Amino acid sequence: MVGAGVLGLPYAMSRLGWGPGITILILSWFITLYTLWQMVEMHEMVPGKRFDRYHELGQHAFGERLGLYIVVPQQLIVEVGVCIVYMVTGGRSLKKFHDTVCTDCKNIKLTYFIMIFASVHFVLSQLPNFNSISGVSLAAAVMSLSYSTIAWGASVDKGKQEGVEYGYRAPTAAGTVLGFFGALGDVAFAYAGHNVVLEIQATIPSTPEKPSKKPMWRGVVVAYIIVALCYFPVALVGYWAFGNAVEDNVLISLEKPRWLIAMANMMVVVHVIGSYQIYAMPVFDMLETLLVKKLHFPPGFALRLIARSTYVAITMFLGMTFPFFSGLLGFFGGFAFAPTTYFLPCVMWLCIYKPRKFSLSWITNWICIILGLLLMILAPIGGLRQIIIDAKTYKFYS
Repeated sequence: MVGAGVLGLPYAMSRLGWGPGITILILSWFITLYTLWQMVEMHEMVPGKRFDRYHELGQHAFGERLGLYIVVPQQLIVEVGVCIVYMVTGGRSLKKFHDTVCTDCKNIKLTYFIMIFASVHFVLSQLPNFNSISGVSLAAAVMSLSYSTIAWGASVDKGKQEGVEYGYRAPTAAGTVLGFFGALGDVAFAYAGHNVVLEIQATIPSTPEKPSKKPMWRGVVVAYIIVALCYFPVALVGYWAFGNAVEDNVLISLEKPRWLIAMANMMVVVHVIGSYQIYAMPVFDMLETLLVKKLHFPPGFALRLIARSTYVAITMFLGMTFPFFSGLLGFFGGFAFAPTTYFLPCVMWLCIYKPRKFSLSWITNWICIILGLLLMILAPIGGLRQIIIDAKTYKFYS
């Protein structure tokens, strides 16, 4: 659950301000926990059947064809978007590690660091399924907790910077409003475990006496307590220390102690290696199913090697071409994460369970749907503007 999006939360706070920022962080925590509970409940709502993929649940709610058309494109945008952002995050953290450890070394392009990061995935992508990456996933979880703690702990140690300002960072009213929209996407990106939750629940054994939703829900609750312990201190302490001068990745703002910041950046690298694989695995599954069933490719190692390596190469190329951390977070956070995380589970719940009009369940779901739709419309506008601003001064493959 704890993604690299946590490092962008202080920057999001600098564009939201104290009051709206804290409100949106808390509101997002509750809404996404509620929609995650819905997905865990819906996994086995039909006796004897399990919805092991997001699109299978969509097909049950909306119909065979419509369910595919609604869910699959959104899920693919989310998973491919995360993989691109993680390519950028991994490359930037490797570069920061190199620059922190070796201050006198020759400057190396970010492009090369993204290529180094991608090289690991050409190997790891050949692992067959979710169970086979459990070790990588455990390492990623430990690393995410560690670097989140370092991020806010080092900010506390650094203290409130001299001349720190908490006003909105944009000089114009239009810039402030569009920055606010982009920051909503940054927050949405941080709360984004829903796209693989059914695939993860599918790995848990289930019987009528011991349904998988019980251990899964326990796992979700523990995960969300940890999310709160990571997200809130990083967002609030990072913004408190640096104000509106904070970088879009808070670890980039921190310089000392050098050994600790170098270690934290290497932890980010290990974490996004594992997270990339978790988000890439459903794409590999869809890709290989399509190639075998529709295009009649023979299944086996050759197919896996070519299909998965091609996918890694495409995400590497896109990450090298558009390495804009904050803009990508805002754009993908709103455009793709808002539907699949904030309101699509609520729409499915209303379609399947049909709660009575104006009952608590009906009202709660409609509030989530309206807030999620606003997020989906507004956040990409802010994210796209940030990408355009960054692109003005950016030299490709520099």
